[in-house]
Amino acid sequence: MKTLLHRHRELCERAVDPLEIAAGLEAHGVTDRTAARFRHRDVFSLAEELYARVPRDGDPRQEPEPLPAPRVRVGWVLLTVLPGALGAATVAALRLTHGHTRPLVALAGVLAAALAIRAALRHGPLADRSGTSSWRTASAARVWTLWLLGYALLGDGLLHAVLTGGPDSAPTGAPDGPWPTATAPALALLLACAPAAWCAHLLTAGARRRLAGSRGLEDFSSAAKPLLLGTFALFLGALTALLLLCGTTLREPVPYPRSVALGALLLLARLLTVHRHRHAPVLALGAAAAVEAVALALPTAARLPGCAFLATPMRTLVDAGGPAAVPALACGTAALALLLHAVRTLTQASAHAPAGAPE
Repeated sequence: MKTLLHRHRELCERAVDPLEIAAGLEAHGVTDRTAARFRHRDVFSLAEELYARVPRDGDPRQEPEPLPAPRVRVGWVLLTVLPGALGAATVAALRLTHGHTRPLVALAGVLAAALAIRAALRHGPLADRSGTSSWRTASAARVWTLWLLGYALLGDGLLHAVLTGGPDSAPTGAPDGPWPTATAPALALLLACAPAAWCAHLLTAGARRRLAGSRGLEDFSSAAKPLLLGTFALFLGALTALLLLCGTTLREPVPYPRSVALGALLLLARLLTVHRHRHAPVLALGAAAAVEAVALALPTAARLPGCAFLATPMRTLVDAGGPAAVPALACGTAALALLLHAVRTLTQASAHAPAGAPE
């Protein structure tokens, strides 16, 4: 016990309650089986003894309190609604403008929506408050996310144009133009910022309640797994409803598999980032973006003499499922990998420890 206390003294001294010590021990690989070697039934019981053994300047020991439940604030609620509102205003403005004014309106709307998304990710349940991510990791995540969102808006039309010998002109912003833009899925994804924030809030609040009522790591993991899957399914349902609403309102066809897969990938990547697991989201986002980039590069390279065979895989895939099959396959595979990773990591107590606890 003394060796264990010496090894984790810093964690025990700064902990505000035994729950934080239990989460930190789990992050360092201590399991219920390890706790049994110290004659404790689980890691929570071991954490309580470590908490009691560490002196705290003569202060009387206080009974541990549950982790504070996240509060719903008007500020972050409004910020999560702002991207969708700006996206809807941009789409309406594009329907009312023509000629050279349309690209300027589209550019202004994209910039405004990007700034609104950045603000929504800096406050509320979608904010990463740990402050330990490197600049390179954060920048890579932003670049891949922007690529995926840009492809959702323009990628299908561009891929179709490349495969048919184009593009012959720049996108006009019209769904029936020579390079059609998928405004309905893009608008639905912007509107989905609000349900994504609420699902992240429900996950955090539910996990903290279950952490306070659990008596073992396996107990908490068993309770957290249906919570994670339930909030994930809730978001997918909300996104599907938004896709149906936007497609009906704008009278555009909506590629549901591709759009749902992208929304799932972005949500899982953000949930993992918020809970201090940043490496896997960057890899998944980058892999999906790379597949989409290769899908555009191969037909373009096939125009070189003797390289026509390079376009065969993309033509086969597009002929079978349309241009939307490429992002559906890329984002769907990446989202599935992240979901499996999230089920393993976000159901651990260490993922829901207060900021500053060991990762």
